[in-house]
Amino acid sequence: MSESDQSRIKFLDRPGQPRLAYCASPGTSPGIVFLGGFGSDMTGTKATALEDAAVARGHQFLRLDYRGHGQSEGRFVDGTIGDWFADALAVFDATTAGPQILVGSSMGGWISLLLARARPQRVKALVGIAAAPDFTARLMSGELSAEQRETLQRDGVLYRPSDYGDPMPITLKLVEDGNNHLLLNRTIPFAGPVRLLHGQRDPDVPWQISLKIAEQLESGNVRVTLIKDGDHRLSRTQDIALIIRTVEDLIP
Repeated sequence: MSESDQSRIKFLDRPGQPRLAYCASPGTSPGIVFLGGFGSDMTGTKATALEDAAVARGHQFLRLDYRGHGQSEGRFVDGTIGDWFADALAVFDATTAGPQILVGSSMGGWISLLLARARPQRVKALVGIAAAPDFTARLMSGELSAEQRETLQRDGVLYRPSDYGDPMPITLKLVEDGNNHLLLNRTIPFAGPVRLLHGQRDPDVPWQISLKIAEQLESGNVRVTLIKDGDHRLSRTQDIALIIRTVEDLIP
């Protein structure tokens, strides 16, 4: 992270809760909020490219680190979907004004859907990038082997190999809490515009999940864009350009 970027980071203090790091740019509405994925932070390529584009157009922009991520306090291994949703909601309420467009990457797509359900009057539109709602349930229903599920039940944590760095801890607490926030087994009550982008070479989240999200959403204004040669991150130059165009098309 550059020194200038570091100087822009602020912290939200909450009694009895971890301090949360965020970076907010002022501007007009609608603002844009970027919600990152499982184990990622707010300094990634997609977050910063979207911020640059938003600032250039004079719009509000917010990016943040959930507890245990990036520069926020807390341990990653202690976090759950409910915790990270509460973190996003707290920063959203404390730092944004007016209508907002939520851009959720992977797990951030799950968080953005939960946030839209909690703040329907504030959320104008949603953009999902390989959105991964209910991923904890998918792990237990088939993505983990019987041996891995046994380890998780016995030890309370499973270190799963990752293509993006060190093995990622999957905790039993994360899976059990995820069951309290499942979305794809019912209608998702959001009526605004939704744009879902998904790479068909995504090894982590099947692209069919975006079709399922579209099916479950209450909104009739939903478009799914499949990128045939796209991976999970969608961080190539052409992917970033598509994401920016998709967000800007939702701004009047």
